[in-house]
Amino acid sequence: MMRPYRVEIPQENLDDLAARLAATRFTRPLPGRGLGVPADRVQHLVEYWRDGYDWRASERQINAHPQFTTEIDGLDVHFLHIRSAQPDALPLILTHGWPMSVVEFLPLIDLLSDAFHLVIPSVPGFGFSGTPREPGWNRRRIAAAWAELMHRLGYERYGAHGNDVGSLISLELGRLDPHRIAGVHVTQIFSLPSGDPAERAKLGPDDQAKLAILERFMAGRSAYLTLQSTQPQTLAHALADSPAGQLAWNLQLFGETVSDDYILTNAAIYWLTDTAGSSALIGYHGNRPPAEPSSVPLGVACFADDFFPSIRPLAERDHSAIVHWNEYDRGGHHAAQEEPRLLADDIRTFFTARR
Repeated sequence: MMRPYRVEIPQENLDDLAARLAATRFTRPLPGRGLGVPADRVQHLVEYWRDGYDWRASERQINAHPQFTTEIDGLDVHFLHIRSAQPDALPLILTHGWPMSVVEFLPLIDLLSDAFHLVIPSVPGFGFSGTPREPGWNRRRIAAAWAELMHRLGYERYGAHGNDVGSLISLELGRLDPHRIAGVHVTQIFSLPSGDPAERAKLGPDDQAKLAILERFMAGRSAYLTLQSTQPQTLAHALADSPAGQLAWNLQLFGETVSDDYILTNAAIYWLTDTAGSSALIGYHGNRPPAEPSSVPLGVACFADDFFPSIRPLAERDHSAIVHWNEYDRGGHHAAQEEPRLLADDIRTFFTARR
């Protein structure tokens, strides 16, 4: 059963949030560089969150689109569902990443809804979907829930797009439901080099440069992934209590390339729904690459400033059906926010060929 849904945060929750923001105890800046999110950046955003940011405006932006929940595998799944005016439009399910939410894809709706029926779910444990009450909600189980969701909506042939964690889920959906999937389009292929020096030696200069970016990220900015993959409950105690802490934790993967309002909307969703811990479960419950490659047609859009660049020879090692690969000279890890038209055009081009 599909139940209509609206985001309606009680005012007392917002009042509590405002009081906690006003009482924030900011940490002192540490000496040195590269030590994490700067203290002055967090202080600036907390002050704006308290005095300038309008949650109700963000709520209205989300509620401008039809939303529903349905129970799948014992868990409520929240999703936006925007039907195209074209009856023969291709259904497309878009899966957000971490620390994002369905808000990630709001800029794509007007750009894609002429040609696609859009389904934009909240990943289980994130935002407005239910939180897992048992272990095992890894990307394969989420992909199985997506396949069931599309079946319930009456979509027997459809496409999938994902970013960040959503890329991993979308790839798994292609493996799980290959006879119904027209194609999978992603913005990252998380293919890492093996320990074989010969594999590295075969990479050309451009791919060596991408590998250097990737290795810098893993060496200097991946602590969040280690903690979420090993101690999500420990982390959740701190973030559930402190909205400023939630903001700082999210901010490490947002940087300066997206708007302050977008950053705060996502931080607010995580804090107001108490999903800091449950959103980490997707890493904790296992996301090792599967042994078998996917045979579903795969398209990749690579954006120049993505801190986790896709390296084509490594991607082709792990995926046998890459039929579309575009590299752009702008945009980054949050392409739907940074370069929505560029991303929408790439999605459209890929799926036009799949029709």
